[in-house]
Amino acid sequence: MIRRQKLPNGLALLTESMPDVRSVCVGVWLRRGSRNEPARLNGISHFIEHLVFKGTVNRSAREIALAMDSVGGQMDAFTAKEYTCFYAKVLDDHLTDAIELLGDIVQRPLFEPTELERERKVVLEEIRMIEDTPDDLVYDLFAGLFFPRNPLGRPIQGTEQTVASLSRRQLLNFFRQAYRPDNMMIAVAGNLDHGRVSRLVRKTFGKLERGKPARASVTRPRFNTGVVLRAKRELEQLHLLLGLPAFRRKQKSRYALFVFNSLLGGTMSSRLFQRVREERGLAYSIYSGVNAFIDTGLLNVYAATSPKNGAVVVRLVLDVLRDLRDNGPTDEELQVAKENLKGSMMLALESTSSRMSNLARQEIYFGRQLSLEETLRGIEGVTRSDVHRLVRELTTDRQVGLAAVGRVDKLKITPRELRL
Repeated sequence: MIRRQKLPNGLALLTESMPDVRSVCVGVWLRRGSRNEPARLNGISHFIEHLVFKGTVNRSAREIALAMDSVGGQMDAFTAKEYTCFYAKVLDDHLTDAIELLGDIVQRPLFEPTELERERKVVLEEIRMIEDTPDDLVYDLFAGLFFPRNPLGRPIQGTEQTVASLSRRQLLNFFRQAYRPDNMMIAVAGNLDHGRVSRLVRKTFGKLERGKPARASVTRPRFNTGVVLRAKRELEQLHLLLGLPAFRRKQKSRYALFVFNSLLGGTMSSRLFQRVREERGLAYSIYSGVNAFIDTGLLNVYAATSPKNGAVVVRLVLDVLRDLRDNGPTDEELQVAKENLKGSMMLALESTSSRMSNLARQEIYFGRQLSLEETLRGIEGVTRSDVHRLVRELTTDRQVGLAAVGRVDKLKITPRELRL
């Protein structure tokens, strides 16, 4: 049900037919994100993501919004560390409209000076909003600590200083050099016919000039640990993020890592949820996550607790990691984690937007499509010894990085205590 095609100008097209649904989701993906920006242009990818919706040669900003609203569709975009995506989800009757509209905004944006300055204010307000959103801010702080002097450590949205200094010429030059067919792909999932989608995409994107895209420099980061604190005395809770180096997206042991993350803090029955929330009542929100990139990755744990309990929560997280390192998971934990992962994955793939995103990410990170059966076999094949070996590898003689936002004066933790 998955088809891959290369257009004459180098643009890749991926489709997946889901004949039992009535919707279709179209995504235009760019293999460029904040990681590919020089320091002085930090935030430029995100700024451009905003600007393309502010008017094209053919449509005003209002007409772009009206084009989706009038067919009951949804359109949005996001910028990540290693890619940018523009997408539209519509009823299958409106597939032509979605492809034509996305083609217009990513090929013919005006970057009109008045709209540009107006949207600059919007982006600056977004940056300030993150400063006022501690559960987002703590991630940016941690990235800066963990990936020092590397684009992965910079905020996706940029800083007030870099965004304020971006000129129209810089934005246009970056756009023209990055938005080339060899850097882009179209992913479509839903009730579709590949031949029809191919004809629509060729008609809409076929004249996109191939050219030579700007080289995307990627520097593999060096990890750093320690503690970074941001005082915000007005907050009632202390927001904590702990992290360890993990693996790149393509690593063979990724299945064991996913299983470990699930049993560590990915479910309500996980070690962290049970130990910190259920047994001790120290946090409403606590969970773990994996961020995997082309060449590196990290495992992190987030928790929000009262300032007086911050040090206790940090020590409990470290105790859980040490126990898993020394004794490994139980057979029951392993089985629950594997079944949870398989079930979550299959439920997510009932959505056309999830399928569309899955197509693109597989292409970006693996250069091929991993079938659901292959992924399920990978998860099912993980053994208790696989997870135990992985935990020992991640935690032996390692120091955990820690970021905290809130009333940090009450957090009495030394870097030495963060060594596993």
